Amino acid sequence: MTQLSPTLELAFDLISRPSVTPEDKGCQQLLADRLAPLGFKAEHLRFYDTDNLWLRRGDSGPLFTFAGHTDVVPSGPEEEWEFPPFEPTIHNGMLCGRGAADMKGSIASVVTAIERFIAKHPSHKGSIALLITSDEEGDATNGTVKVVETLETRNEKIDWCLVGEPSSTEKVGDVIKNGRRGSLGAKLTIKGIQGHVAYPHLAENPIHTCAPAIAELAVTEWDQGNEFFPPTSFQISNFNAGTSATNVIPGSVDIVCNFRFSTEQTDTGLRTRFEQLLDRHNLKYDLQWHLSGQPFLNAKGDLVDASVEAIRTVCGYETELSTAGGTSDGRFIAPTGAQVLELGPCNATIHKVNERITAEDLNTLSDIYEQIMVNLLVTD
Repeated sequence: MTQLSPTLELAFDLISRPSVTPEDKGCQQLLADRLAPLGFKAEHLRFYDTDNLWLRRGDSGPLFTFAGHTDVVPSGPEEEWEFPPFEPTIHNGMLCGRGAADMKGSIASVVTAIERFIAKHPSHKGSIALLITSDEEGDATNGTVKVVETLETRNEKIDWCLVGEPSSTEKVGDVIKNGRRGSLGAKLTIKGIQGHVAYPHLAENPIHTCAPAIAELAVTEWDQGNEFFPPTSFQISNFNAGTSATNVIPGSVDIVCNFRFSTEQTDTGLRTRFEQLLDRHNLKYDLQWHLSGQPFLNAKGDLVDASVEAIRTVCGYETELSTAGGTSDGRFIAPTGAQVLELGPCNATIHKVNERITAEDLNTLSDIYEQIMVNLLVTD
């Protein structure tokens, strides 16, 4: 490809900035400067170490918002990359670079979609906004969640929110995420009594005492899911105990675990059942909970209809609605009452060495985004 499209040019500019979370490296200012001539007013909202950007054109409803992030995960060993991770390259039709899929490519696609849409429909109904953060790949404590809190305090309500996370699998637009499971994490310490392995009667091995509880947790059916969500899952992600010596019974076990739960559950209900199980096994423990996000679902609505129809119009095929996968910043926006969907490029290489997507997919994605805005904001 000797000449890049406007979408790919912008993607190149964004990918070339090594904005490893929570850094932004000027990406948000680039977006603000680019959209200012179209009437977008920029509000830079910095919370602690995180840069956030709220760009809005118009002051009436309904409000269509694109949400995304300019931060990326670390590249890992650069010598393992076929091309330098922050030197975007098109090779055999693939756009290579950290953030190509997750999610600087989506940001580029939406900006050029907005530019074309406003040129054709300068008097569109409602308003258009962008909510961009630089900590989605990090702790996600000073980004979108704080911006949403700011908007809520002034009663600025998002009606439709499109999150540009990489949702597609085999071809762009083949999957839309119309919901996500909730995520509830726990740090659990099981207490015992340290001692010499030759005198077990003088000690209490917490690995042994917690084993039956762990076995029960592993096979517990928390629910059966529903037509939109798989059953709630429980996983232990870390298990640490001992001094590394072979002759010492440990005094405690540290366990990190997580629930991914559907709309069939509440985090309160899961906490209660979990603690009741531990108590039933007569365990002595300390427990800390962390709720990363509640489940949300948009089974139907204007945004679903507009997006499905846009993919049908642009791509000529039907899309699949799915709630599979991890969490996204959509979990902070959905509780405000907004309709939230995730639609972006293919996700096969996200967070991997040699992250890449089909370059032409970004042009197609931009066309889809434009058609969604037409479907929602253009009155016949």
